[in-house]
Amino acid sequence: MIEPAARDVYLAAGEIYFGEGRVRVHTVLGTCIAIALWHPLRRIGGICHFLLPSRRTKPGAGDPLSCMYADEVMDSFAASLRATQSLSRDYVVKLTGGGNMFPDHLMYAECRQSGCSDARRAVCPGVGCMNILSARSLLAAGGFAIAAENVGGRGSRQVIFELWSGEVFVKRGAAMANSAKSAP
Repeated sequence: MIEPAARDVYLAAGEIYFGEGRVRVHTVLGTCIAIALWHPLRRIGGICHFLLPSRRTKPGAGDPLSCMYADEVMDSFAASLRATQSLSRDYVVKLTGGGNMFPDHLMYAECRQSGCSDARRAVCPGVGCMNILSARSLLAAGGFAIAAENVGGRGSRQVIFELWSGEVFVKRGAAMANSAKSAP
């Protein structure tokens, strides 16, 4: 039996996709974060591309959620889990992004010399570092366990999430010449 061709979906900053089937989701990240959730038994899942940890002001009553912010993305994911009657603990979660796009200008000297670390991220004012910490915290609070990460460091990432298999592929750097599959 020949598998049907995959449908490609391109995720822009501030967007989220949740579904099933032969769907391949693409996005490109800098300081932004992509969170991929995949349910291995039901073969459903989703991915987001958020820009910042949270809004500086809370949305007004009746305002729609904005997936530009990590906290509101998690509310959107929670709604998708309720709609599919699935539980956060059953998902494989892969976290990608949070790169420093201007390492020679906006990076602590220690990071330039020896790279990022979780201890440095805790005090770093960089957007990428704040996004990484926010994503980890919100995922833990939502009952999700992170199975794999490709976060921090320098430069951009192209992310490809295959919804039918749960695989996440990452190409790194400005030219995105180096390709790697995320850890299982």
